[in-house]
Amino acid sequence: MDFVTVQNGPIELNVACSGSGPLIVCVHGFPELWYSWRHQIAHFAALGFRVAALDVRGYGRSSKPREVEAYTLRNLASDVVAVIDRLGGGPAILFGHDWGAPIVWHTALLHPENIRAVAGLSVPFFPRGKAPFIEVARSAYKGRFFYQIYFQEEGVAEAELEPDVAAALRKMYFALSGSASLNKWLEPKPPEAKLLDGLIDPQPFPGWMSEADLGVYVDAFRAGGFRGPLNRYRAQTMDFVDLAELTGRSIAQPSAFIAGERDPIRAFIPGADLYATPGIGCTDFRGSTIISDIGHWVQQEAPNRTNTALEAFVRGL
Repeated sequence: MDFVTVQNGPIELNVACSGSGPLIVCVHGFPELWYSWRHQIAHFAALGFRVAALDVRGYGRSSKPREVEAYTLRNLASDVVAVIDRLGGGPAILFGHDWGAPIVWHTALLHPENIRAVAGLSVPFFPRGKAPFIEVARSAYKGRFFYQIYFQEEGVAEAELEPDVAAALRKMYFALSGSASLNKWLEPKPPEAKLLDGLIDPQPFPGWMSEADLGVYVDAFRAGGFRGPLNRYRAQTMDFVDLAELTGRSIAQPSAFIAGERDPIRAFIPGADLYATPGIGCTDFRGSTIISDIGHWVQQEAPNRTNTALEAFVRGL
């Protein structure tokens, strides 16, 4: 494994790289790191690909600008393209998980010449709607807690999560995993609740993340804090204004969707299954894989099954 620093204007991006061949770029979500893709890096490098997994800006050893507007999807997509340009792999295949999925979907829309194919994990591509998702959430969760609403006010979630990073991460990772009770993450709480209220600190942690794995994340968030990662949630209204040009646009590249059967994202809108039609905004959709008994951290909870699905997608290109 090699690490390279990629420059995108004033932003420095820490990128883990392995293998040689056609380029695959992996983009993680919240609250994670390049390390979330460790199982995929090894697998696809062994298959003859050059695999690059970046610390998204705000995370790990990448730059952490303070202002919310630095975290728009347009800016984050430009980081992905900077990595592709630096590594010189021609049009790249993109894998994105959690917030990484909207980042790779929008990189495909904004920079189609740079993207050969795109696979989203946990978050399908949703064509632009009539309002930002955060406004939809305010309506759907009126009178009760929803984490993305809680994240909007600068400094509030940071003050809750940063005093004991290890406990905060254990509780968040567990609540969203397939090991927790179904949709524990979305359990009804009063609107004035905090994120970690009612969440379980599992002892021991489920086997898909070792103590050493957890330590990688804990060290990174102790050093870098949560402001940058949380700013991605705060930039959603800016995105809605900034990306008006994408109204009516579909993902044209070959695309696929992979997720865990027990992922709470599936139930984000009460009464709807957000995994029912994951190819709705894609014109060359190659299929959906829903992995049984698995939660949100699909590529870490079920690395072999995730790799099998991703490999089938890539081999079909």
